[in-house]
Amino acid sequence: MLSHSRIRELSDTTGVRIRVSIDDSWSGLVVVLERPDLPAPQSAVLDAYGAEMLAGYIMAARLALPDALGSEQVDGLWAAELSLLQDIDHIILVRQTEAGRSIALPFAFWDRLYAELCLLIPRVRAHAAATPSPQSGFRVLH
Repeated sequence: MLSHSRIRELSDTTGVRIRVSIDDSWSGLVVVLERPDLPAPQSAVLDAYGAEMLAGYIMAARLALPDALGSEQVDGLWAAELSLLQDIDHIILVRQTEAGRSIALPFAFWDRLYAELCLLIPRVRAHAAATPSPQSGFRVLH
């Protein structure tokens, strides 16, 4: 049995915190991002595909600065829109409109969050590969 328990809390000296964890959902393991430091906590839930898209978007945003970067759409069960906001501070916004969730990821956390995603994504993928699908007990007849 693969262990998938993992919670990391990233913080800075100003009190900003981002919690990154893996959780079991009805669709398998997911990556959960939370901002418990805010009066109205923010969150996002991503499958492996969404987490990979976010990792790629973080790198693209770092390379694009100080220029703008277009939004990216993540489709699937855990659909999300990834956007770069460049108002006062550079922020990546992960918005999951259908689920009523969003989370703002400040520039100061991008590198550490990217590293955490690189460690979490293989765990989510390995768990999916080790978990039999509902159809695995059936044989296809032609």
